Amino acid sequence: MWRSPAGQPRWARPVLLGIAAVAAVLYAWNLPVVDFAPLYSDAVKSMSGSWKAFLFGAVDADATSTLDKLAGSFVPQVVSAKIFGFHAWSLALPQVIEGVISVLVMYRVVRRWAGVVPGLLAAGIFALTPVAASMFGHSMEDGALVMCLVLAVDAYQRAVLEGRLRSLVWAGVWVGLGFQAKMLQAWMVLPALAIGYLLSAPAGLRRRVKHVVVAGAVTLAVSLSWIALYTFTPASARPYVDGSTNNSAFAMVFGYNGLGHLGIQLPGARKFDNNGGAIDPQQLAGQRDILPAKRGNTEEDPTKATSRPVQKGWAKLFDGHLAVAVGWLYPLALLALLCGLWWRRGAERTDPVRGGLVMWGVWLLTFGLVFSVADVPHTAYVASLTPAVAALSALGIVLFWRAYREGAKQAWLLPLAVAAEVAWAAWLWSHYPNFLPWAKWGALALGVAAVVALVLVRVVKTTSPRLVTAGLAVGVAAVVAAPATYAISVLDPDYSGMSFDANAGPESGRIPAAPPTPANGAGG
Repeated sequence: MWRSPAGQPRWARPVLLGIAAVAAVLYAWNLPVVDFAPLYSDAVKSMSGSWKAFLFGAVDADATSTLDKLAGSFVPQVVSAKIFGFHAWSLALPQVIEGVISVLVMYRVVRRWAGVVPGLLAAGIFALTPVAASMFGHSMEDGALVMCLVLAVDAYQRAVLEGRLRSLVWAGVWVGLGFQAKMLQAWMVLPALAIGYLLSAPAGLRRRVKHVVVAGAVTLAVSLSWIALYTFTPASARPYVDGSTNNSAFAMVFGYNGLGHLGIQLPGARKFDNNGGAIDPQQLAGQRDILPAKRGNTEEDPTKATSRPVQKGWAKLFDGHLAVAVGWLYPLALLALLCGLWWRRGAERTDPVRGGLVMWGVWLLTFGLVFSVADVPHTAYVASLTPAVAALSALGIVLFWRAYREGAKQAWLLPLAVAAEVAWAAWLWSHYPNFLPWAKWGALALGVAAVVALVLVRVVKTTSPRLVTAGLAVGVAAVVAAPATYAISVLDPDYSGMSFDANAGPESGRIPAAPPTPANGAGG
């Protein structure tokens, strides 16, 4: 376990295990004080005590009604409850495991694609993304979705490198299982996988198309299995489907939890509430949104915790709310994507690096566009951007580092990327000026020092390996300092949002859950 396999540096496996250990600590730190999520936990309890409730995802022991979710959303928690008993921590534990698995698999995916160092960087960046550090510590179905997407791209990576149908089919299975956790959001990865395979797989065009069609059929079959179960079971023999007005699983999944987020009403789907569906505070899940406001710190405006509406507008992924959760490395990821595609523009069709850039780029573009036009009731929704941002950022660091060492005009890309990240971090942190101000100024000072050091090394044209390596180390530290600070803040229960207080308000001095994922109202 501790030794790296053949073909990898001896230090790679210990470093990876260290990253996984850090992730495990971040994600599991607040398990002892985690709260139940109302209605979600009720569904888990009923599913763990009745096979009928388990099969249909019923919220009550008599299996008369479901939540507006698929049963697969709660299966990991049910298994954990059967093993460890029904406790708040046992319902959150599966998400901790899913997070650590995601970190480990991210390394394997990026290592196959770009090498050991980018793989380790991607795993570390993923682990220290604020939304991941918070989400994987709660009983939220978004954790299972992200893990399934990472496992899907892992299988895809094997398929695209060898042209293997079996691996591509497994990618489809994982996407289908992700659909059971988060419905249509799992399908948003399909354009990236399909385009990447059709472009880069080492096989003839007809064979590539055939593989994509077969894998797509498997994805569809696994995804729609629960909907088919509901559709072909008489209404008198199953629970009523919440999220619909006509007892239709199709309307709940594709209407209320799908097109409803885009403002499109399907027949039979309950109308999506523009305020996130949070009508009754007692219906709210126990997970708080990513908000760096400490309980009792009124300077951070505690009313933001409950009054923030559903996020709308094409620019919301770049604002101080969602971007703080997932977007600290946007400049680096986008610069790596553009430069990487330009530098590999003359490569062969099957070039794995270019193919990976296309796949991750389409992933980032697809999720970004959909989230830009759809309602985003909770920051956990955008956690599915994390794998693409982490992979592209890791590759960018290595690409720009190599260019920096080689000199010429391209050497200035590394200082440029670090400077862009420092400026972006300063702007994002300005939305929460009272959140750890000493850490903010420390991170910005480190970034400025890194830019100065990198520029001086190039201006002086020194060939000292130690100075060049030191410049890189400071630069990488400056890039990850801000998101790491926000991620590590979950170690303080006051910042982790582990409890939900429906009565908290501006006058109470307490920070309530902000805005949580409604268990029965926000959809998706």
